[in-house]
Amino acid sequence: MGEPSAVLVEETAATGVAGVVARGKPARELTGGLLRTARPRQWVKNGLVLAAPFAAGRLLSLRDSVQLGVVLVLFTACASAVYLINDARDADADRAHPVKRRRPVACGQVPVGAAYTAGGLLAVAAPVTAALTCNADTAGLLAGYVVMQLAYCVWLKHMLVVDLVIVTTGFLMRAMAGGVALGIGLSRWFLITSGFCALFMVAAKRYSELVLVSGEGGDVGATRALLGEYTPGYLRFVWQLAAGVGMLAYCLWAMETGGSASGLLPWRQLSMIPFILSVLRYAVFADAGSAGAPEDVLLRDRALVVIGLAWGALYVLAAVNR
Repeated sequence: MGEPSAVLVEETAATGVAGVVARGKPARELTGGLLRTARPRQWVKNGLVLAAPFAAGRLLSLRDSVQLGVVLVLFTACASAVYLINDARDADADRAHPVKRRRPVACGQVPVGAAYTAGGLLAVAAPVTAALTCNADTAGLLAGYVVMQLAYCVWLKHMLVVDLVIVTTGFLMRAMAGGVALGIGLSRWFLITSGFCALFMVAAKRYSELVLVSGEGGDVGATRALLGEYTPGYLRFVWQLAAGVGMLAYCLWAMETGGSASGLLPWRQLSMIPFILSVLRYAVFADAGSAGAPEDVLLRDRALVVIGLAWGALYVLAAVNR
């Protein structure tokens, strides 16, 4: 998409959605821009809402599956709300960025007012819908996620280390959402494993971004707030520590449960093998500084996909035979 004309940007700021549509901007173009701003490629992260029900073997019930589908949609709405509001807030700064200036809000395809309005509606509608269709705990979790992420966009992303914790917490809240919606008790091992594996991926992403920008001689600070305040050595320490704790917690949990009396093999203990392999495989990309887009690593690396499927199969066998 080309750069916006001065007239279009001024028109967008002055008239908002109705004015732009009235002056000839197709509603379909505006809708497409809002969808792009909601970052569909990032929606794969919301699949983490299935983590707790999967661990508890609750995916075989039709009722539970429908409920999880609702939670997945609602969490996607919350995440999209944050992206919309963030892009509206950063529109002026994004126009000066060589890549971000192509974002729909920055280039004038989506009016700033439209992004704020759509984001605000989603941010309010998702928790309210959760209260009506799920339970109060799920609604509180979604509302807390939105508030935390908006605070991150405005303030917390400028606080060293806190920014890593906030992004990690966002992943952990995704992993908790399905269990909260279905009333599943979340074990300490589940929370520790999920939290530290999330920190592993977040720190690896920051490390990769820092290595990439530094290698190209670019302005590190212009790419992401606080990125220039970290050193590669520190981020490497964080992701290595988090990977080790995550693997240890998973192994302790798998060993603690013991073998299944009705199963032929200790499927849960065997699942440690592909789990550890998946972390080690992902660490190859982290160490090379190519884990800046976790969704691409997880979906495009065939070996990682095969390992993940093997882990899933063993875990399903463990859940069925427990």
